[in-house]
Amino acid sequence: MSTLRHTANSLRPLVSHKRSFSSFDVTALDKWIGSKDSIKLQLQDTFRTEHLSDLFITLPTRDGTRKPSTLPRSGDLLLPGHHLAFFHPRNPEAALRPDGTDADFCPPEPFTRRMWAGGSMRWNKSNPLLVGEKASSISTTEAIDKKGFDQGTPMVFVKQKIEVTMADQTTPSLTEERSHVYLASAGSKRANRGVSGLPKPNFSFGFTPTLTTLFRFSALTFNGHHIHLDKDYAQKYEGYPERLVHGPLTALMLLEVANFHNPAREPEFFEYRARNPVIVDRPMTFYGAWTSQSRLDLWCADDDGTVGMTGYITYG
Repeated sequence: MSTLRHTANSLRPLVSHKRSFSSFDVTALDKWIGSKDSIKLQLQDTFRTEHLSDLFITLPTRDGTRKPSTLPRSGDLLLPGHHLAFFHPRNPEAALRPDGTDADFCPPEPFTRRMWAGGSMRWNKSNPLLVGEKASSISTTEAIDKKGFDQGTPMVFVKQKIEVTMADQTTPSLTEERSHVYLASAGSKRANRGVSGLPKPNFSFGFTPTLTTLFRFSALTFNGHHIHLDKDYAQKYEGYPERLVHGPLTALMLLEVANFHNPAREPEFFEYRARNPVIVDRPMTFYGAWTSQSRLDLWCADDDGTVGMTGYITYG
């Protein structure tokens, strides 16, 4: 797979007009979509106790302020979602896109704006991930969809499939899907989308993600996306009032809050969807509601009631 290289000059401030696309633009995109089966990324990592300890102290569910803190130990089961702090691409800064993101799995220009749309995780309990052990991650392109081209608001949805396998095993311990949406137009101020039909919660957990939280999680995941780090970029190029909380951090917090209130239950499947941006320094409340004996619905909302993410876990 060739590496896409861009310069900072390809960034543009907010614009209000819709962008038109030439046949060359669409042809280049279709050619890239046709090559999706060749897009593959294989990484190796070790679930190091030191790195996990840094993750623990970053999460309000594990930093010792709500419950007595414990340290990860070699041989323990890796907690749900904690693999997100591992298996990041290691690309030189010169190969990153103008917004600080990795070019892997990204469509060609002009689709340069990335948003985390949702995903899922399924665990293999017979072959669990273990703290202190080596594992490999293989990421492939599951699907690519074009939407909104006829309406002048083109978007490209890219779904990755990630299989995480312990070093001495052949069967994946975790199968994950991640969906990103790539936009060609500059950001603009937008109204929040309403989310209805949420059940009455059985428990909640309050948390304010700060700039320190975003910095620490960015460092843990080797994520240089300017939208989490640069206020001017978030406002001028993306149209947000402030920096955004990472999609994977919000998803991980849904899992963490479920575990915080139900530590004895191990999830089999987790699915989540981003609904609205989660803004830094705004108090958030994470909710959980049992809708059956084996299903737990989850969501988070700010003090204005804007829902940032929804999801659910199923248990065996």
